[in-house]
Amino acid sequence: MAKALVIVESPAKAKTIEKFLGKSHYTVKASVGHVRDLPKSQLGVEPKYINIRGKGDVIKELKKEAKKAKKVYLATDPDREGEAISWHLSYILNIDEDEKCRIEFNEITKGAIKNAI
Repeated sequence: MAKALVIVESPAKAKTIEKFLGKSHYTVKASVGHVRDLPKSQLGVEPKYINIRGKGDVIKELKKEAKKAKKVYLATDPDREGEAISWHLSYILNIDEDEKCRIEFNEITKGAIKNAI
């Protein structure tokens, strides 16, 4: 049975959230912060994003997990940085713009996580 994938920013959060949701129905992975950025040497009107050096393994793992997941939830922090990370993740994971995949919570408790899902 395919599991749902939940992506958070922090590996510590991922471990805690996976305990709340259970490993049988959810896989929880961490992006470990930003995965793409603007190249330092090319600034212009049309932004061109590149993968951040050293994030190749993280991106590869997230793509692999997303391919086999029945649903992907982007659960990055509910701030400007978290929104940017989710936006970049949705792009690299080829998530349809119309698919509702963004979830938010302001505390890491079992109730808040389950309610967000």
